[in-house]
Amino acid sequence: MKIRLIVLTIFSMIIIFCSCNFEREKGSPEYIKEINDWHKKRIENLKKENGWLNLVGLFFLKEGENTFGSAKENDFVIDDKNLPQRICTFILKDTLVEMISEKGIQLKVRDTVVTRIFLQHDLTGNPTVVSFGSYRWFIIKRGDKYALRVRNLEAPLVKEFNGIERFPVNEDWRIVADFIPYNPPKEIEIPSIIGIPEKEITPGKVRFQIEGKTFELEAIESGDKLFFVFADETNGDETYGAGRFLYADKPDSNNKVILDFNKAYNPPCAFTRFATCPLPPPQNVLKIKIKAGEKKFGNH
Repeated sequence: MKIRLIVLTIFSMIIIFCSCNFEREKGSPEYIKEINDWHKKRIENLKKENGWLNLVGLFFLKEGENTFGSAKENDFVIDDKNLPQRICTFILKDTLVEMISEKGIQLKVRDTVVTRIFLQHDLTGNPTVVSFGSYRWFIIKRGDKYALRVRNLEAPLVKEFNGIERFPVNEDWRIVADFIPYNPPKEIEIPSIIGIPEKEITPGKVRFQIEGKTFELEAIESGDKLFFVFADETNGDETYGAGRFLYADKPDSNNKVILDFNKAYNPPCAFTRFATCPLPPPQNVLKIKIKAGEKKFGNH
């Protein structure tokens, strides 16, 4: 009986060891720390006021008046009994959006009470952010359409969020790619989850190898970085169904780019239905499983 118990114990330990070994991180201690620190900061950013966890509304404006509040009769409704039935009215005229507050409602912009104001949208680089209690809202522009984006800094998801599951860090997924520039850079259309494509500038594409096979991704110009919206064969199973995002430094003097798929992350739409995420263009669909970076979150 004792021998049988010893054998079972050893067998159990072997299974546990193999399981842990299979999920073991791979890379130098410095590299593993770098990736884990990066992910920790990523989680912190999601929880911030300008993060993606506190979105509670996205409403596209029609020409003319658009009322906003908790009452069902409004054009834009936030179901929160603590909010006034009517908060304000947004008036869209051509490319201008004016906000007029209801009598007795104190809305603030940069700590200044406002009753009537024209709102700048997000693509100006300096959107007008309006505050009321724990709520914040501003105007976004997508294509030729304007929408109201609403945040609640006390949204349940912010309080309940416990992080995002990831694949184990593996330095093998830090890949050196060749950058192939376009001369001149060209304009491409990037599809979006709301059906409004966005025109972006691509300076070129990257070409790289995984397991002896060659792959390519087209880059989007993003300040001093390259931005990639890509899909792979883990999507819908282990990772978010609509693809993931990845940033990389611009090419060095030898036209080399480091693609670190350990930093592949979920788009905002993985957390909320109130985001307007870009989707991978056909040329950025990889016929391989990229088992690195963030996995899917919740039921999104």
